[in-house]
Amino acid sequence: MVLPARAVVCMSLWLCVCQARGSHVPQKMNRTIMNLLEHYKISNGERFNGPPVFSREFLTGKTEANQVFMVGVLEAYEKLLGTMLQQQPTPSPQAAAAGAIGSSDITAEPRASGDVRTDLSYILKMVKELKTHHYLKQRRLLKGLRDLDHIQNDNLLVQSKALWELIWLYEVASSLPNQVVERQRQRRQAKRVKPFLRG
Repeated sequence: MVLPARAVVCMSLWLCVCQARGSHVPQKMNRTIMNLLEHYKISNGERFNGPPVFSREFLTGKTEANQVFMVGVLEAYEKLLGTMLQQQPTPSPQAAAAGAIGSSDITAEPRASGDVRTDLSYILKMVKELKTHHYLKQRRLLKGLRDLDHIQNDNLLVQSKALWELIWLYEVASSLPNQVVERQRQRRQAKRVKPFLRG
């Protein structure tokens, strides 16, 4: 009887640890978002009516593409949170000092604009840190993609250089799908060979 009980306790503990480790949203950030949702309150009908602001449709592909999309999402959140901060009234010096004293106690009650401002600043800081520390390569790629929109199509110099570069770019672009298919074929072959190597 003791052995099964110990196994259940160990399994429960293991599941709790794994679940906590799998969560990438810090508890303070989660509480802060919940508090902000109390300030930016809308009905569930409004919240779930129509498409989401950030579609999950683009997160179903390869990891690399998901990471590039996430950089765009994080940048959009930076702009959105910045706008939300600008819409908040600047707290007076007395209110800022009073808010600093009680800012560690996070509640879901209606809050002063200084608290909302502090919470928005914290969420913005967390978004910026995530983007800066984990998405540097993808940020450069996204910037490069955005730069393509600003090519001067009516400039003779740009037109001539682009035509010159098209030969090698077209060759690279046409070979990429073949490389993907080849990698998939190699992975399938490696999976078939592995069982024979173990035996």
